[in-house]
Amino acid sequence: MRIIAGTARGALIQAPEGRNTRPTLDRVRENLFNMLQGDTAEARVLDLFAGSGALSLEALSRGAARAVMVDRDRAAHETEVCNLRKLRFESRCETMLCDWRRAVERLREAGEAFDLVFLDPPYAMEGLEEVFLALPPILAPEALVILEHEARQSPGCPEGYEVLKERSWGYCGVTFYAERRKPE
Repeated sequence: MRIIAGTARGALIQAPEGRNTRPTLDRVRENLFNMLQGDTAEARVLDLFAGSGALSLEALSRGAARAVMVDRDRAAHETEVCNLRKLRFESRCETMLCDWRRAVERLREAGEAFDLVFLDPPYAMEGLEEVFLALPPILAPEALVILEHEARQSPGCPEGYEVLKERSWGYCGVTFYAERRKPE
């Protein structure tokens, strides 16, 4: 795996060994960030189910202000830390070794707000609706939530959100969400 663009362009990064993670392919990451275009610059990024951290690292390389990577798998966490050191992004990124619930609670208590939230959970994960319901207290105005999922299975639209865009490449699909605006 490599960083596609930005200050770390071409740098190789590691993925955790084993089958506990499914790193986002370079081609998918490139297309995803092409869709984001100007939304990355100065963004505050949350990467739940981060795995190697490739999505956060790509965002940081492209000018994101800071990122938080969350994964409960120790091997994934160690890989994230290694990749951060290699790219020298430690001052702009925090890693959390815990499950998504604990991470969201800690970030809410700290008053954090994110512009981009990447969700790349295991494709067979149950309870994705619960993740979406927990996010609003840590979403900045105009925040985007980007879900990576199996292309042939539409994830639908969680309560309180609207679908902005959907794309797929091979077996991988992405759906962009925003919080549904409340009438004024």
